[in-house]
Amino acid sequence: MRSIWKGEVSFGLVNVPVKVYSATEDHDLHARQVDKKDGVRIRYKKVRDDNGEEVEFSDIAKAYESEDGEMVILTKEDLASLPVEQSHEIEVTEFVPADQVDPVAFDSAYFLEPASRSNRAYVLMREALESTDRLAICTFTLRNRTRLCALRVYKDVLMLQTLLWPDEIRPAILEGLDKEAKVRPQEVKMAASLIETMAADFEPEKYEDDYQLQLKELIEAKAAGGEAFTVEEREEASDDDGDDEVADLLAALRASVKDRGGDAADESDDDDEDSGSGKKSSAEKSSSSSAKKTPAKKTAAKKAPAKKAAARKSTAKKSTSSKSDSGSSGSSTAKKSTASKSTAKKAPAKKSTARKAPAKKSA
Repeated sequence: MRSIWKGEVSFGLVNVPVKVYSATEDHDLHARQVDKKDGVRIRYKKVRDDNGEEVEFSDIAKAYESEDGEMVILTKEDLASLPVEQSHEIEVTEFVPADQVDPVAFDSAYFLEPASRSNRAYVLMREALESTDRLAICTFTLRNRTRLCALRVYKDVLMLQTLLWPDEIRPAILEGLDKEAKVRPQEVKMAASLIETMAADFEPEKYEDDYQLQLKELIEAKAAGGEAFTVEEREEASDDDGDDEVADLLAALRASVKDRGGDAADESDDDDEDSGSGKKSSAEKSSSSSAKKTPAKKTAAKKAPAKKAAARKSTAKKSTSSKSDSGSSGSSTAKKSTASKSTAKKAPAKKSTARKAPAKKSA
């Protein structure tokens, strides 16, 4: 790498000599404009507005419009005479918590390399920044611009991250958010569950620039006289629902959680309580009515043993008062006991009462 700037980082009375390198590079394939007849490249000529005559590159100068509308020509020497261009210093003005700088303000990134024989001051600043979890806010001039930047630690290297000026960040005023839709608590719960199922550590290496890869494949295939992608592949790639709104957001979220291997059963009860659909409300009514009927059966089962006991008492009275009718009373008692047994088979609660009955006879 070739350094693009050389100077010092200064904070307090400490100066750290550094070299600045670009930390990023472009990997995109860049197209050239050509004549579609035979692929010959097209060149642009710099011409005058008034007569169309071509102007050589060496005769082209930079001009800025003044407040009065006059074009003022500035040479390289004029620009180099600016006081900020004379300073080769990255001046640290303050140290702020790292979470106070929103990522939307981050612009270009630059590596800083120690430029002195000893890197002791460089290492000291790096360790101090890392231990305090703060960013050093600084200003410096690079390529005809005074830049606001944040100095931070990136993989044991001091990184200078240029920041956008406040007036360069547009206000987040969007018409689509003038009226916010209401979301139900269970939808928020389910969305949080989906986020948890997709939680992972960020590994940028596992992602690829699909567009650039397919573009390279297409270029090589066309160069070989073939076709990179078939009609079926193009149709599959274009098969998209677009911006169609999901009819049931909660159902889509629940299906997504299940597809990710999560458990969406916990939120189903909450959904039944607040949903306005007729199916869910009818299901609630049927479940509540069945729940009410069940205790009624239990109370009837509890009353059944009382009738049985009363029947046995009357049988006992009949047997003591008239022994001659013992046969007929015995048959009627047998019928009653058979009926009580059949009733006991239907309700498990009657069995416990039936076991207590012999104790009364012995008494």
